[in-house]
Amino acid sequence: MGKENEKTLFDKGKILIYYYYERTRRDVNNFLKWLALAVLTGLVVGGASSVFAACIKYATEYRNSHLWVFLLLPIAGLIIVFLYEKMGRHDGGTNQVLATIRSRDKVPFRSAPLIFVATLLTHLTGGSAGREGASIQFGGSIGSWLGKLVHLDEFDQHVIIMCGMSAAFAAVFGTPMAAAVFAMEVVSVGVMYYVALLPCVTASIIAAEFATGMGIFPETFPVDRIPVLTIESGIKMGIIATLCGVLSILFCVLLKWTGQIYGKYLKNPYIRVVVAGCLVIVITVLLQTKDYMGAGNELIARAIAIGDARPLDFLWKMILTAITMRAGYRGGEIVPAFAIGATFGCVMGNILGVSPEVAAAAGMVALFCGVTNCPITAMLISFELFGFSGAAYYLIAISISYAVSGYYSLYKDQTIVYSKYKARYINRKTR
Repeated sequence: MGKENEKTLFDKGKILIYYYYERTRRDVNNFLKWLALAVLTGLVVGGASSVFAACIKYATEYRNSHLWVFLLLPIAGLIIVFLYEKMGRHDGGTNQVLATIRSRDKVPFRSAPLIFVATLLTHLTGGSAGREGASIQFGGSIGSWLGKLVHLDEFDQHVIIMCGMSAAFAAVFGTPMAAAVFAMEVVSVGVMYYVALLPCVTASIIAAEFATGMGIFPETFPVDRIPVLTIESGIKMGIIATLCGVLSILFCVLLKWTGQIYGKYLKNPYIRVVVAGCLVIVITVLLQTKDYMGAGNELIARAIAIGDARPLDFLWKMILTAITMRAGYRGGEIVPAFAIGATFGCVMGNILGVSPEVAAAAGMVALFCGVTNCPITAMLISFELFGFSGAAYYLIAISISYAVSGYYSLYKDQTIVYSKYKARYINRKTR
C-alpha cells in the first residue's frame, strides 16, 4: 500500500512539474516572440516613419520659403483625390485601423504609400492638417503587413497593428511613453489592451531612438514659469479646462457638420477638393498670415514659449482644419487640435490672469483629451513635452476636459466601453 501511494505521489509530481514546465515554456516563448516582433516593428516602422517625418519637415520648410506653392493647394487636392479614387477607394483612414484592432478587418499595405504621398502634398501646399493621422495609419499598415509576413493569427495581428501605431507615433512625435499607451487606449475607452504593453513599449522606444539617430528630434515646449497652485489658480484652471471640453465638442461637431455639407452640396470629390482648396487660399489671404498652414506648430510654440496668441487663432485654425480635412486632403486633426487648445488656453490665461504659458500647455493637452478620450495618453504627453513642474495644472485640465467632452470624438469607430459618469458598461460608438 505504501509503495502504491509513493508511486501515485511520484506520478502526480511528474504531472505537476510537466504542467508548470509547459506553462513556463509557453510564457517564455510568447515573451521572446513579442520581444523579437516589437524590435522588428520598431526598426521597420521607425525607419519608415523617420523618412516620413523628414519629408514633412522638408516640405514645410520649402513652403515657408516659397509661399507661391500655397496656390497649388487645389491641384494637390486633385492629385490626392485621383490617387485615392484609383488605388484607395475603400481606404477608411485612421478609423479603419481602429476598427481592425477590434475585428477581422484588414489594413491594406497600399495604405502606407498612399497616406505618405497624400499627407506630403497636403503639407507642401499649405493645407491645414496634422501628421499624426497619417503616422497612425502608416504604422498600422506596416504592422499589419509584418504580421502577415510572419503568419500571425488574427488575435496577434491586432496586437502588431497596435505595435506599428505606437512605433510610428513615437518616431514622428518623439513621445515614446504617450505613443505606447495611445495605441492601447484609443480603440476602446474604458478598456486598455494590456496584452500589447510589452510590444508597444518596446517598439515605441526603439522607433523614437531610431528617429533621433536619423536627426529627427522631438519638439519639446518646456514651461519654466510655473505659478504655485492655489485655490484661486486651481479654480481658474478648472474654468479653462471646462471651456476646452466644450471646445472639443464644437471641434468634433464642426468636422462632422462640414463633411455633411460637402456630401450634400459638393458630391463630386474633384469639385469638392478644388472648392475647398480655393476657400482655404481666400481665407488665408484675407487673414494675411501663414500661421494656419500645415499642422500649426508655430502657433503652439508661440503660445507656450512666450504666452502669445491672437484672440481668434483657435477659431480660424478650427475652421480651416475642418475645410481641409473633410474635403479629401490627408494628414490628421490631432496636431491642429494641439494648436487650437494651446492658443485658446493662452487667450483664456491672459483674460483670467493665469500664466498664459501654463494655460496654453494645459489647454493643449485638455483639448487633445477631449477629442480623443485618451486621458492617460494626454497626461504622458504633458510630462514628455512640458516636464513635470506643472503636473498639477495639466492633470486638472485633462480630468475636467475628459468629463465635460462627453462621448464626442475625432474617430467614429472609437468605442466607449464604460460610461464616463457611472461605473456602468455601455459599449457605444462615439458621436
